[in-house]
Amino acid sequence: MGDPATIAFYEANAPRYTLSLSQAPSRHLDDFLDRLDPGAHILELGCGAGRDSARMAERGFSVDTTDGTPAMVAKARERFDLPARLLQFHELDALAEFDAIWAHACLIHVARNDFPGVIGRIHRALKPDGWHYANFKLGDDEGRDPLGRLHNFPDEKWLEASYSDAGFAIIEAERYRGEGADGVVRDWHALTLRKQD
Repeated sequence: MGDPATIAFYEANAPRYTLSLSQAPSRHLDDFLDRLDPGAHILELGCGAGRDSARMAERGFSVDTTDGTPAMVAKARERFDLPARLLQFHELDALAEFDAIWAHACLIHVARNDFPGVIGRIHRALKPDGWHYANFKLGDDEGRDPLGRLHNFPDEKWLEASYSDAGFAIIEAERYRGEGADGVVRDWHALTLRKQD
């Protein structure tokens, strides 16, 4: 299950949170999409207001837009007219269905004990050689940010080992500085991965 306090935050703050975000898609999205075949079927986890799914659809991809918070699903439908649906990470049960899974700034909220199970579900949901993107706020231990949201705050070694153990090859990794919704500037780690069988 998702962390109740984190879900409650997004549920209560969806209007303000989504209005505060730039309309531009995420910084790594187009480079990731350039790796995919035209018309590829993409699952977006944690879509928020839907700006990345909207960009995927604009570029001609087949998109399954999901979020774990009802208010965010409603915002994605309202703002970008996307057929978004409610899906928490532990509910993903697809088998070899997607060419790619995009998870921008959402798997950061998965408790460390639950992380292997969640990325195992992502691995199973991908077709052979499927692509996966995720980015994470780096840190030393699981905890909460100033807004009360749960974060796993991994280090790069733990994160990359977790994905390797789950059957992913790391194709590209980038460390960069970025500001979260809590206003704190941190080091982030972005991973572009490919399913290995």
